[in-house]
Amino acid sequence: MDKSMRIIYMGTPDFAVPALEKLVLGGWNVVAVITAPDKPQGRGRKLAGSPVKLAAQRHNVPVLQPTNLKSPAFLEELKSYEADLQVVVAFRMLPELVWDMPTKGTFNLHASLLPDYRGAAPIHWAIINGETETGVTTFFIKHEIDTGSIIFQEKEPILPEDNVGSLYERLMNKGGDLVVKTVEAIAADQVDPKPQDHSLAKNKAPKIFKETCEIDWNKPSTEIHNLIRGLSPYPAAWTSLNGKICKILKSAVVDGKQIAVAPGQYATDNKTYLYFQSADQPISILSLQMEGKKKMEVHEFLRGNTL
Repeated sequence: MDKSMRIIYMGTPDFAVPALEKLVLGGWNVVAVITAPDKPQGRGRKLAGSPVKLAAQRHNVPVLQPTNLKSPAFLEELKSYEADLQVVVAFRMLPELVWDMPTKGTFNLHASLLPDYRGAAPIHWAIINGETETGVTTFFIKHEIDTGSIIFQEKEPILPEDNVGSLYERLMNKGGDLVVKTVEAIAADQVDPKPQDHSLAKNKAPKIFKETCEIDWNKPSTEIHNLIRGLSPYPAAWTSLNGKICKILKSAVVDGKQIAVAPGQYATDNKTYLYFQSADQPISILSLQMEGKKKMEVHEFLRGNTL
């Protein structure tokens, strides 16, 4: 297969690293990487590059870090690479001047089975909503976000024990393979993109905010448990415990047991268990993190804290 097609890769977080590395190690002609500007990180707040920048540097791929995707200087530099194709994984919204530039177009990898779960946080929302299946999709970029014609899709089960961390890991690697498959098909001129059926876009995946993460104990236990799974390990569901913010990272629904407290109240033996009451059944807190403290298993927490 001819791998000389000139590719520009756009991405920022670790989710976008496997696809980039699979392309480079597979011998594809990635001529440049575009990623976010360096940001202050860690306790020292030193400027550090994104995971995609670090990956590109490991493979000696030129890196562009524009602050303005519409600036004439950036557009001129982008044009100078004469890309045939642009690949986008977990990057920001592109202006038409950018995505319409390559002769073979620009495609995006999205972590859902489009058209369902369009938006910034598809992995979180699929678990929060109690889905048992999700996947990854490649599609050609158009004006409206996540609405372009679908190239390929791969399904992935959501297991009862999954949280965002475990599902993210699997979709990240599955997505990397799908990006390579898509590039191969485009290079061979063997793609047949299908327009999305917008009537199937039943669920949205908007950005997660702090208020999204607050637990409403008046909801059923299954909904609360799925919220906790769908926000763990980051940004984490939270509640108030003795006047302090308590992030809850792992939970279980306690079937067939009742505690004589109102929703939002808790019961504990101060040794092994901490139950919060929901609208129906108690929820057992298995792992938590109090504000300013490290993550702890519940028995560790109760050993040092009397509630």
